[in-house]
Amino acid sequence: MADAKHPPLGSGVPVLSELRSILRAPRRTNLFAYGSMFAFLALTVFLLFNPSSNSSSPWLSSIFTSPSTADTYRSQFSSLFSFLFPNSSSSTTSASLPQPPPAPNFSPPPLSSYLPPRSEIVSPPLIAKNHTQDADLPSSRETGDKIATTAKQPQATNRTRNSSDPSTPSPPAKNDTAKVVRGVPADKGISSNYTASLLKKQSNNNKTSNTNSSVTVPAPRVTGATQEKVNDWVKSLGKCDFFDGEWVKEDSYPLYKPGSCSLIDEQFNCVLNGRPDTDYHKFRWKPKGCDLPRLNGSHMLEMLKGKRLVFVGDSLNRNMWESLVCILRSSAKDKNNVYEVNGRQHFRGEASYSFIFRDYNCTVEFFVSPFLVREWEVSDKSGHKKETLRLDLVGQSCDQYKGADIIVFNTGHWWTHDKTSKGKDYYQEGSHVYGELNVLEAFRKALTTWARWVDANVNPVKSLVFFRGYSDSHFSGGQWNSGGQCDHETQPIKNDTYLREYPPKMIVLERVMKGMKTPVTYLNITRMTDYRKDGHPSIYRKRNLTDAERKSPLMFQDCSHWCLPGVPDAWNEILYAELLVKLNQKGQQGQLHQ
Repeated sequence: MADAKHPPLGSGVPVLSELRSILRAPRRTNLFAYGSMFAFLALTVFLLFNPSSNSSSPWLSSIFTSPSTADTYRSQFSSLFSFLFPNSSSSTTSASLPQPPPAPNFSPPPLSSYLPPRSEIVSPPLIAKNHTQDADLPSSRETGDKIATTAKQPQATNRTRNSSDPSTPSPPAKNDTAKVVRGVPADKGISSNYTASLLKKQSNNNKTSNTNSSVTVPAPRVTGATQEKVNDWVKSLGKCDFFDGEWVKEDSYPLYKPGSCSLIDEQFNCVLNGRPDTDYHKFRWKPKGCDLPRLNGSHMLEMLKGKRLVFVGDSLNRNMWESLVCILRSSAKDKNNVYEVNGRQHFRGEASYSFIFRDYNCTVEFFVSPFLVREWEVSDKSGHKKETLRLDLVGQSCDQYKGADIIVFNTGHWWTHDKTSKGKDYYQEGSHVYGELNVLEAFRKALTTWARWVDANVNPVKSLVFFRGYSDSHFSGGQWNSGGQCDHETQPIKNDTYLREYPPKMIVLERVMKGMKTPVTYLNITRMTDYRKDGHPSIYRKRNLTDAERKSPLMFQDCSHWCLPGVPDAWNEILYAELLVKLNQKGQQGQLHQ
């Protein structure tokens, strides 16, 4: 074929004439021309939408892409080219796509990783029946369905300590024996689905791997420890009354360095407020029948992955909440990833607070609800507003926390104030305001409202419910607003005869809990706090005060709340032990709820 028949397109020959000449060419020439054109077009399309990563061909790799859009186009066409060119690698494209986060790990980490050694735990004794148990109640916590252990609160005698503290109710009647109910009310068992939320998603992993469904519970780091020994140790914890014990001095405490947690409110930060003695944060709580595991923040964070732990109540629950936030934050991988959701640094004055532990996808929250029922207003005959307390309505924030995985409630101290203790023209049900109502009856009505709400709104399959009991106060020489003091106290009470009577309000609480269908674990910390007259902020509740200001009779001392580090850390150690027991019990019950 002569070149004259196919001159270049730019030689001046009309395009139509060129096409005619091509059509008149022999069939072999036509096939060659069409094949070449198709191959060129196919190659061009391939290079345009799957550009080479070779830096030697930048013009191809940048036709439709830029640093900000390359991954977008790759994601749109990767599946198409994987289908057309199955031998080409798609790993880079897949890796560039956002991956869904893995399901939270509800199984505690390997037992060898956590809990510092404590020599007493190496050979844990089995707990014998508590000699103070009531005859009509279970003698010990049953492995499986029930975890109820009961004991009487010893009645104080020959009391010589000042008892004018307004937060200390009158002692109960002689025959009204208080029952220390650990776990659930004494006549109510824990249902098999009680701790499902702590292990809910682990069941999927168990099904996939066909492994044993029992939960691995961490034990002290003891040489030669086996899982069987660990389980035996946790079972012994389950039979132990955590609230019958004593405070023992231990130099390895506190759980976090004093002054190291910037999240402690000034009101509780006794170290930075100038308190000179240090023994008050060197005590740990030791039950008579067992040894509490030291709270390991790293392990508890693993237990809380993907969960909401919520405290609901008064400023004593805020005390406990700040304690736990400090303990967990000190163990977090990256403290910069621990923050309050609204960036707050002070935790008074708002209705709620929430700390996010971003690396663990969990929150530790606090909702202010000092009565657990709703504060209200009504108009009197002159049209003026007056405060009342609606005994028939739960606190306003209830819908925000009813789906939390772990909820710790409390109330008590605000019921000792003038309005509540006198009960005149203050308590309200519906539109009726009581002219006068006994405070214990009002307390019963309020707790009954709370209990009904819990039964109707909290799913026991998903949520664990705790109620922390009354935290004792230690005002001496007057009430909190009339010169009561505790600043001279530097050691716990050693003689049980100086302990107070068990608060009647807590007897009311126990009776209300017995009538609930939702299992509630009672953290009965009343007696353990009564020993600790040395643990309050007293005059060290504010900074930069002169000695004269500290001693001024007009300067209220705080003998109700607790210094941090301090007593509330022990409450959280008991909460941690309760979670270990419940995890272990759930693991022994086989199939988990979905």
